[in-house]
Amino acid sequence: MTPRLVRVLLWAGLAFLWLPVALLVAYAFSASPVPFRWGGFSLRWFAALAANDRLLEAAWLSLRIAAGSATLATLLGGALGWVLARHGPFNGRALLGTLAGTPLVLPEVVTGLSLLLLFVALEGATGWPAGRGALTVLLAHATLGTAYAAVVIQSRLATRDRDLEEAAQDLGATPAAAFATVTLPLMAPALAAGWLLAFTLSLDDVVLASFTSGPSGTTLPVALFSMLRLGMTPEVNALATLLLVAAALTLALVGLLLRRRD
Repeated sequence: MTPRLVRVLLWAGLAFLWLPVALLVAYAFSASPVPFRWGGFSLRWFAALAANDRLLEAAWLSLRIAAGSATLATLLGGALGWVLARHGPFNGRALLGTLAGTPLVLPEVVTGLSLLLLFVALEGATGWPAGRGALTVLLAHATLGTAYAAVVIQSRLATRDRDLEEAAQDLGATPAAAFATVTLPLMAPALAAGWLLAFTLSLDDVVLASFTSGPSGTTLPVALFSMLRLGMTPEVNALATLLLVAAALTLALVGLLLRRRD
Protein backbone atom coordinates (compact mmCIF):
# COMPACT_ATOMS: atom_id res chain seq x y z
CA MET A 1 0.00 0.00 0.00
CA THR A 2 1.52 3.27 -1.14
CA PRO A 3 1.82 6.32 1.16
CA ARG A 4 -0.50 8.25 -1.15
CA LEU A 5 -3.21 5.61 -0.86
CA VAL A 6 -2.79 5.58 2.91
CA ARG A 7 -3.35 9.35 3.04
CA VAL A 8 -6.40 9.06 0.79
CA LEU A 9 -7.89 6.36 3.02
CA LEU A 10 -7.09 8.41 6.11
CA TRP A 11 -8.85 11.50 4.78
CA ALA A 12 -11.78 9.38 3.60
CA GLY A 13 -12.12 7.91 7.09
CA LEU A 14 -11.96 11.34 8.72
CA ALA A 15 -14.56 12.67 6.28
CA PHE A 16 -16.85 9.73 7.06
CA LEU A 17 -16.56 10.49 10.78
CA TRP A 18 -16.80 14.27 10.69
CA LEU A 19 -19.13 15.00 7.76
CA PRO A 20 -22.28 14.04 9.72
CA VAL A 21 -21.10 16.25 12.60
CA ALA A 22 -20.53 19.16 10.22
CA LEU A 23 -24.01 18.67 8.72
CA LEU A 24 -25.55 18.63 12.18
CA VAL A 25 -23.88 21.94 13.04
CA ALA A 26 -24.96 23.46 9.71
CA TYR A 27 -28.60 22.46 10.18
CA ALA A 28 -28.57 24.04 13.64
CA PHE A 29 -28.58 27.39 11.82
CA SER A 30 -31.43 26.46 9.46
CA ALA A 31 -34.78 28.22 9.67
CA SER A 32 -36.67 25.08 8.63
CA PRO A 33 -38.65 23.27 11.36
CA VAL A 34 -37.46 19.96 9.88
CA PRO A 35 -34.20 18.96 11.60
CA PHE A 36 -32.36 18.00 8.40
CA ARG A 37 -33.73 20.40 5.80
CA TRP A 38 -32.12 23.72 4.93
CA GLY A 39 -34.49 26.67 5.08
CA GLY A 40 -32.18 29.64 5.17
CA PHE A 41 -29.87 30.98 7.88
CA SER A 42 -31.47 31.60 11.26
CA LEU A 43 -30.71 31.53 14.98
CA ARG A 44 -34.28 30.72 15.94
CA TRP A 45 -33.47 27.26 17.25
CA PHE A 46 -30.87 28.56 19.68
CA ALA A 47 -33.51 30.93 21.02
CA ALA A 48 -35.99 28.05 21.19
CA LEU A 49 -33.44 25.95 23.03
CA ALA A 50 -32.93 28.71 25.60
CA ALA A 51 -36.67 28.55 26.31
CA ASN A 52 -36.83 24.73 26.41
CA ASP A 53 -36.60 24.05 30.13
CA ARG A 54 -36.98 20.29 29.68
CA LEU A 55 -33.88 19.88 27.51
CA LEU A 56 -31.82 22.33 29.54
CA GLU A 57 -32.71 20.62 32.82
CA ALA A 58 -31.89 17.22 31.32
CA ALA A 59 -28.54 18.53 30.04
CA TRP A 60 -27.66 20.06 33.41
CA LEU A 61 -28.67 16.86 35.21
CA SER A 62 -26.52 14.80 32.83
CA LEU A 63 -23.50 17.00 33.52
CA ARG A 64 -23.96 16.73 37.28
CA ILE A 65 -24.45 12.97 37.18
CA ALA A 66 -21.45 12.54 34.86
CA ALA A 67 -19.20 14.63 37.13
CA GLY A 68 -20.36 12.83 40.27
CA SER A 69 -20.16 9.32 38.83
CA ALA A 70 -16.75 10.02 37.25
CA THR A 71 -15.38 11.24 40.58
CA LEU A 72 -16.73 8.21 42.44
CA ALA A 73 -15.50 5.85 39.72
CA THR A 74 -12.03 7.40 39.79
CA LEU A 75 -11.76 7.03 43.56
CA LEU A 76 -12.93 3.41 43.53
CA GLY A 77 -11.07 2.53 40.34
CA GLY A 78 -7.91 4.19 41.63
CA ALA A 79 -7.98 2.14 44.82
CA LEU A 80 -8.75 -1.03 42.90
CA GLY A 81 -6.07 -0.45 40.26
CA TRP A 82 -3.51 0.38 42.95
CA VAL A 83 -4.25 -2.83 44.86
CA LEU A 84 -4.03 -5.00 41.74
CA ALA A 85 -0.84 -3.33 40.48
CA ARG A 86 1.12 -2.80 43.71
CA HIS A 87 0.15 -5.75 45.90
CA GLY A 88 1.47 -9.19 45.13
CA PRO A 89 -0.48 -12.42 45.15
CA PHE A 90 -3.11 -12.66 47.87
CA ASN A 91 -6.17 -14.78 48.51
CA GLY A 92 -8.96 -13.75 46.19
CA ARG A 93 -6.79 -11.62 43.89
CA ALA A 94 -7.87 -13.46 40.75
CA LEU A 95 -11.51 -13.26 41.77
CA LEU A 96 -11.18 -9.54 42.57
CA GLY A 97 -9.59 -8.83 39.18
CA THR A 98 -12.26 -10.85 37.38
CA LEU A 99 -15.12 -9.11 39.17
CA ALA A 100 -13.52 -5.70 38.55
CA GLY A 101 -13.37 -6.31 34.80
CA THR A 102 -16.74 -8.01 34.42
CA PRO A 103 -18.66 -4.78 33.60
CA LEU A 104 -16.35 -4.31 30.61
CA VAL A 105 -17.61 -7.45 28.88
CA LEU A 106 -21.18 -7.71 30.16
CA PRO A 107 -23.86 -6.27 27.86
CA GLU A 108 -25.20 -3.05 29.33
CA VAL A 109 -28.70 -4.50 29.21
CA VAL A 110 -27.64 -7.20 31.66
CA THR A 111 -25.86 -4.70 33.88
CA GLY A 112 -28.81 -2.31 33.84
CA LEU A 113 -31.34 -5.03 34.65
CA SER A 114 -29.13 -6.35 37.47
CA LEU A 115 -28.78 -2.90 39.00
CA LEU A 116 -32.52 -2.30 38.72
CA LEU A 117 -33.24 -5.54 40.58
CA LEU A 118 -30.63 -4.59 43.19
CA PHE A 119 -32.14 -1.15 43.79
CA VAL A 120 -35.65 -2.60 44.03
CA ALA A 121 -34.47 -5.24 46.51
CA LEU A 122 -32.62 -2.65 48.60
CA GLU A 123 -35.63 -0.38 48.66
CA GLY A 124 -37.86 -3.21 49.79
CA ALA A 125 -35.44 -4.29 52.53
CA THR A 126 -34.13 -0.97 53.83
CA GLY A 127 -36.22 1.75 52.21
CA TRP A 128 -33.17 3.07 50.37
CA PRO A 129 -33.02 4.28 47.67
CA ALA A 130 -36.51 5.71 47.70
CA GLY A 131 -37.46 5.17 44.08
CA ARG A 132 -35.32 5.61 41.01
CA GLY A 133 -33.82 8.96 40.16
CA ALA A 134 -30.58 10.86 39.76
CA LEU A 135 -28.88 8.99 42.63
CA THR A 136 -29.52 5.53 41.17
CA VAL A 137 -28.34 6.67 37.74
CA LEU A 138 -25.17 8.09 39.31
CA LEU A 139 -24.46 4.82 41.11
CA ALA A 140 -25.11 2.82 37.96
CA HIS A 141 -22.76 4.96 35.90
CA ALA A 142 -20.13 4.83 38.65
CA THR A 143 -20.31 1.03 38.57
CA LEU A 144 -19.45 0.97 34.89
CA GLY A 145 -16.90 3.78 35.11
CA THR A 146 -15.04 2.09 37.97
CA ALA A 147 -14.14 -0.85 35.74
CA TYR A 148 -12.70 1.41 33.03
CA ALA A 149 -10.84 3.61 35.50
CA ALA A 150 -9.34 0.58 37.25
CA VAL A 151 -7.96 -0.78 33.98
CA VAL A 152 -6.38 2.56 33.04
CA ILE A 153 -4.83 3.12 36.48
CA GLN A 154 -3.60 -0.45 36.85
CA SER A 155 -1.94 -0.26 33.44
CA ARG A 156 -0.22 2.99 34.40
CA LEU A 157 1.18 1.60 37.66
CA ALA A 158 2.17 -1.71 36.06
CA THR A 159 4.57 0.14 33.75
CA ARG A 160 6.21 2.04 36.63
CA ASP A 161 8.74 0.32 38.91
CA ARG A 162 8.47 0.59 42.65
CA ASP A 163 12.03 1.86 42.99
CA LEU A 164 11.02 5.46 43.73
CA GLU A 165 8.48 4.41 46.33
CA GLU A 166 10.94 2.06 48.00
CA ALA A 167 13.65 4.74 47.92
CA ALA A 168 11.32 7.20 49.63
CA GLN A 169 10.59 4.69 52.38
CA ASP A 170 14.31 3.90 52.74
CA LEU A 171 14.89 7.61 53.32
CA GLY A 172 12.44 7.62 56.19
CA ALA A 173 9.07 8.34 54.57
CA THR A 174 6.10 6.52 56.00
CA PRO A 175 4.03 4.39 53.59
CA ALA A 176 1.35 7.07 53.60
CA ALA A 177 3.89 9.82 52.86
CA ALA A 178 5.48 7.75 50.10
CA PHE A 179 2.10 7.17 48.55
CA ALA A 180 1.18 10.86 48.72
CA THR A 181 4.49 12.20 47.40
CA VAL A 182 5.54 9.49 44.94
CA THR A 183 2.78 7.05 44.01
CA LEU A 184 -0.04 9.56 43.69
CA PRO A 185 1.87 11.85 41.28
CA LEU A 186 2.69 8.79 39.19
CA MET A 187 -1.00 7.91 39.13
CA ALA A 188 -2.15 11.45 38.33
CA PRO A 189 -2.21 11.14 34.49
CA ALA A 190 -4.09 7.85 34.75
CA LEU A 191 -6.50 9.31 37.31
CA ALA A 192 -7.25 12.21 34.95
CA ALA A 193 -7.67 9.84 32.00
CA GLY A 194 -9.93 7.55 34.03
CA TRP A 195 -12.06 10.50 35.17
CA LEU A 196 -12.49 11.79 31.62
CA LEU A 197 -13.31 8.31 30.33
CA ALA A 198 -15.91 7.72 33.06
CA PHE A 199 -17.35 11.21 32.50
CA THR A 200 -17.75 10.55 28.77
CA LEU A 201 -19.31 7.13 29.32
CA SER A 202 -21.83 8.60 31.73
CA LEU A 203 -22.67 11.61 29.59
CA ASP A 204 -23.78 9.56 26.56
CA ASP A 205 -25.23 6.49 28.29
CA VAL A 206 -28.78 5.49 27.44
CA VAL A 207 -29.14 1.86 28.46
CA LEU A 208 -28.16 2.03 32.14
CA ALA A 209 -30.04 5.30 32.61
CA SER A 210 -33.17 3.82 31.03
CA PHE A 211 -33.19 0.98 33.57
CA THR A 212 -32.26 2.96 36.68
CA SER A 213 -33.83 6.39 36.13
CA GLY A 214 -37.26 7.68 37.03
CA PRO A 215 -39.28 10.83 36.34
CA SER A 216 -36.87 12.85 38.47
CA GLY A 217 -33.76 11.39 36.81
CA THR A 218 -34.26 11.88 33.10
CA THR A 219 -30.84 12.47 31.60
CA LEU A 220 -30.22 14.18 28.28
CA PRO A 221 -29.63 10.96 26.24
CA VAL A 222 -32.85 9.47 27.63
CA ALA A 223 -34.75 12.67 26.84
CA LEU A 224 -33.39 12.72 23.29
CA PHE A 225 -34.20 9.04 22.81
CA SER A 226 -37.79 9.65 23.90
CA MET A 227 -38.02 12.56 21.46
CA LEU A 228 -37.25 10.20 18.58
CA ARG A 229 -40.67 8.61 19.00
CA LEU A 230 -42.54 11.91 18.96
CA GLY A 231 -40.44 13.74 16.40
CA MET A 232 -37.29 15.75 16.91
CA THR A 233 -36.86 19.47 16.28
CA PRO A 234 -33.75 21.44 15.27
CA GLU A 235 -33.36 22.43 18.91
CA VAL A 236 -31.45 19.16 19.24
CA ASN A 237 -29.03 20.33 16.54
CA ALA A 238 -28.53 23.60 18.42
CA LEU A 239 -27.87 21.74 21.67
CA ALA A 240 -25.37 19.42 19.96
CA THR A 241 -23.61 22.43 18.47
CA LEU A 242 -23.22 24.04 21.88
CA LEU A 243 -21.86 20.80 23.32
CA LEU A 244 -19.33 20.57 20.48
CA VAL A 245 -18.23 24.15 21.09
CA ALA A 246 -17.85 23.45 24.81
CA ALA A 247 -15.78 20.32 24.09
CA ALA A 248 -13.59 22.21 21.62
CA LEU A 249 -12.98 25.03 24.10
CA THR A 250 -12.13 22.52 26.83
CA LEU A 251 -9.60 20.77 24.59
CA ALA A 252 -8.09 24.10 23.59
CA LEU A 253 -7.77 25.11 27.25
CA VAL A 254 -6.13 21.80 28.14
CA GLY A 255 -3.71 22.18 25.24
CA LEU A 256 -2.84 25.72 26.33
CA LEU A 257 -2.20 24.64 29.90
CA LEU A 258 0.00 21.73 28.77
CA ARG A 259 1.96 24.04 26.47
CA ARG A 260 2.59 26.50 29.30
CA ARG A 261 3.64 23.64 31.55
CA ASP A 262 6.19 22.46 28.98
